[in-house]
Amino acid sequence: MIHAFQVKDTYLLLDVESGALHRVDEPAYSVVRALEQGWDIYALPYPERQIREIAEEVELLRGSGSYGAPEPAVPEGIAEKGVIKSLCLHVAHDCNLRCRYCFADTGEFHGARSMMPREVAEKALDFLIARSGNRKHLEVDLFGGEPLMNMDTVRSAVAYGRELERIHGKEIHFTITTNGLGLTDEIIDFLNAEMHNIVLSLDGRKEVHDALRPTANGKGSYDSCLGNMRKLVERRGDKEYYIRGTFTNRNLDFTQDVRHLHELGFEQLSLEPVVLPDSSPYAILEEHVARVLEEYDTLADYVLQSRQNGRWFNFFHFMIDLSGGPCLKKRISGCGAGVEYAAVTPEGDLYPCHQFVGQPEMRLGSVLTGELDAGLQRAFADCTLLHKPACRACWAKYFCSGGCAANAYQYNGDIHQPYARTCAFIQKRTELALGIYAAERDEG
Repeated sequence: MIHAFQVKDTYLLLDVESGALHRVDEPAYSVVRALEQGWDIYALPYPERQIREIAEEVELLRGSGSYGAPEPAVPEGIAEKGVIKSLCLHVAHDCNLRCRYCFADTGEFHGARSMMPREVAEKALDFLIARSGNRKHLEVDLFGGEPLMNMDTVRSAVAYGRELERIHGKEIHFTITTNGLGLTDEIIDFLNAEMHNIVLSLDGRKEVHDALRPTANGKGSYDSCLGNMRKLVERRGDKEYYIRGTFTNRNLDFTQDVRHLHELGFEQLSLEPVVLPDSSPYAILEEHVARVLEEYDTLADYVLQSRQNGRWFNFFHFMIDLSGGPCLKKRISGCGAGVEYAAVTPEGDLYPCHQFVGQPEMRLGSVLTGELDAGLQRAFADCTLLHKPACRACWAKYFCSGGCAANAYQYNGDIHQPYARTCAFIQKRTELALGIYAAERDEG
C-alpha cells in the first residue's frame, strides 16, 4: 500500500508496509498517484521520456522492498497470554477540580467519591508481580481523579514497590498524572525523586484553562496550577515530564494554547482533542472537523518554525521514528488495554483501562482475589489491526495501531470499530509528523 500526500510544497510517498518514506518531485508524485489509481500515466502533462524514467525508478524501488511491500507475516503470540506489565492505580476517585469535560465525572468515575487504601495498592502491586512472568521492566501509573489527594497511599505504594523490586529482581517505573493544584515543595521533591515520568494537566491560556477547569468551589485554577508546575519542572532537571492539555470546541485555535505553554518554558507538550458525546456543549462535532484539521496545519508550521529558530520543543502527536519505533507486534496490537495493561479501582476491581472504569460489563477481575475474566481478556487480545477491517485497509494503521478501544466502545458499542472522527485527526497529524520529519532531515 502506497500513501501519496503533500505537506505544503513537499511531496511524499509512504510505503505503508515497509515504513519507507520517499520525498519526490511533483512529476514523480503525479505518476505514482496515477499508477496507484490505475490511470493512464502517459496522459499526464509531462514528457513521455520523463514519465517512463519515473516508472522505471518505481520498479527499482519495488525490487528493493521499499515500494509496494507486501503485508508482513504476522508474528506469533501477539500478546503473551496472562502476562500483565502495566497497572493504572486509581488511588483517588475524587478531585479538587471540577473539569467540565471530565470523562470520569469530575473524579467519581460514575460512583461514590473514594480513596484507595494502602492495602489495596499493595495487593495491586502483588498482583502485578505475580502476573508479570519474565518481564523485568514494569509500569505503574498513579492516577485519579487527583492522586495528590491521597499522598499516604502514593507514598506507601512507591515504598512497597521498591521493596518488591529488591525481592523479585524487577524494575518498576512509577508515573503520576496530576493537575498540580496540590503540589507542595515536599511533594515536588518526592515526585521528582521517585517518578519515572510526570504528566501535568494544563490546558493552555488562562482564559481557556479557567473556563473549563475550575476548582471545587468554582474558582479558576490556572494561577495556582501553573506556579506549582513551573516549580516542579525547574527542579526536575532532565527527567521525563510532559504537559498534557485538552482542547474542546471552545478553543479550536488551539495552536495559541500550545504557543502559550511553549512561551512559558515548557518543552514537552501534548494537546488532545476532547472525546465527548455529541450532546455535550464542549464536544468536537462533525461540523468542527475541518476546522481542527486546518488548525493542525497551523500548529505544524509553528512547531517547525520554532525549532528552526532555535526554540526547540516536542509536541507529542508530531513525534515519529521510522527507524527505531515500536516492533511489529506492538504496532499490530496497540496499547495493550485489557491484555498487558489494566486499571485498578479503590476497591481493587480491574478494568481494561481507566476509561472503562465504572462500566459493569467491562469489569475484568479483582486484585484482591486474583481473578481475571479470561473471556473478556481474550476479546481485548483479539482487538488488533488483524481483526479490524477498517483499520487494516488504512494507510496510518501502524502509527495508531487501531486507535482507542474505549473511544470505539463509547461511540460505536464495539471495541473493534474505530471512532471515525478521531481517525481523521490521527491521519492528519501523522501526515504532518512525516512532513516535519522529512523537512528536518533535509536541513540536517
